[in-house]
Amino acid sequence: MSALDRQMPPVAYAQTNGARMAYYEVGPRRGVPVIFCHGFPELAFSWRHQLRAFEAAGRWAIAPDQRGYGLTSRPDAVEDYDMEHLTGDMVGLLDHLGVEKAVFCGHDWGGIVVWQMPLRHPGRVAGVIGLNTPFMPRPPADPIEIMRRRFGADMYIVHFQKPGEADAVLAADVTKTMSFFMRRPLPGSPPASGGLAGGALASDAPADGASSFALIKMLQAWNPAHDPRPSFLEPDEMAAFVETFQRTGFTGGINWYRNFTRNWLAAAGMAERVEVPSLMVMAEKDAVLPPSAADGMEAYVPNLERALIADCGHWTQQEKPAEVNRLIIDWMDRHFPAPGQPT
Repeated sequence: MSALDRQMPPVAYAQTNGARMAYYEVGPRRGVPVIFCHGFPELAFSWRHQLRAFEAAGRWAIAPDQRGYGLTSRPDAVEDYDMEHLTGDMVGLLDHLGVEKAVFCGHDWGGIVVWQMPLRHPGRVAGVIGLNTPFMPRPPADPIEIMRRRFGADMYIVHFQKPGEADAVLAADVTKTMSFFMRRPLPGSPPASGGLAGGALASDAPADGASSFALIKMLQAWNPAHDPRPSFLEPDEMAAFVETFQRTGFTGGINWYRNFTRNWLAAAGMAERVEVPSLMVMAEKDAVLPPSAADGMEAYVPNLERALIADCGHWTQQEKPAEVNRLIIDWMDRHFPAPGQPT
């Protein structure tokens, strides 16, 4: 039995927004559920620790394989992965479950999706939880062009705009790819600063010298034998990711990135205020989305709580699951007590 079969509840399916979406559900169907939205390159399996914790707490939670990932549909058209589709998938999942409102909890790209939910579908959102990914207001110019000028042409999001190139590199050796990504920060490394969010996307200062965040070139040159960063996955957990992405490839997930410009254009004139209760969980050593990326969020998210997880890198819910579970369940208990639970 694989780690996915052993650590996840039985898979179910929903027809939503023109896609067949796989999802995993725990807990009694009562109260306000949490829908966990994963990032890149991840799966619903990334939330296995949270699903177990919610089940143990008697709380309702759902984790889908999102569009382009895992057992969910992978449309061919790039535009089928824009924000309208990604948030529409979540509305369709709520409709399938017979739920009026949910708390949406997202990590990495899933975090971008969940912060967009109350802007695009305010009647379906009870609250928002961001892991690592802050609320990011619409930048003053096309974000791909900002990133190209600031970080260079080999910066991974800019490189992802080229059809097929990064897709082929990532899929050439999936074991190497996933091992490269799924590691903790180097022991003793300092807290992260800089990163991609916040001021980085508000500025169009020119890049100086070589590209930053050139992940594809880094992967191509990477030798695992010389990497002192520890993995946070057990071998069978790693196998669950590897076997899935060997089957699906990475194009579905990369297509989310190929809609940055389309999403930016479509968001012109959209309100940028999240009125629902929200929680921002930051990771001290996330080099891509450091805690400083959340600076100033209260201007857009007035009902916001913050929490910092020390000595944690980008893959927060898998690196520090006990701390993440404690923070999220405590916040839920205070804002959305389960039926019969003291308020």
